[in-house]
Amino acid sequence: MRFKGEKYVWQDCRRILGLPLSFTTYAVSEDRLFLRQGFLNIRDEELLLYRVRDISMRRSFFQRLLGIGTITITSSDRTTPTLAIQNVKDPMQTKELIHSLVEDMKRKRRIRVGEIMSSNDDFSDDPDEDD
Repeated sequence: MRFKGEKYVWQDCRRILGLPLSFTTYAVSEDRLFLRQGFLNIRDEELLLYRVRDISMRRSFFQRLLGIGTITITSSDRTTPTLAIQNVKDPMQTKELIHSLVEDMKRKRRIRVGEIMSSNDDFSDDPDEDD
């Protein structure tokens, strides 16, 4: 998988029973995450790393036995708000790599994202305030 001569920091494919037997591939460059799915009909997705809001990892018992896991990325991207990188090798190491690249991109672009809580939340700014 190559996109416009990009050099990838990480690349893997979705695994079935721990083996790379699928037509879904993932790649990460210094500033983007790529997803390619399909054999006859190919769908390409691209996610800018500075848009990533949250990264989580899930590993079932079976996935742990095979040394694979699923990384879920939540972003502010309109076309792909949630992207699941499914059944990849070394998921913890991959998650940490993506996290460090995301932080580097946000620092380079001078992006600060604050946690915004709506007024509908059960949390209050003043701990002494009673309802």
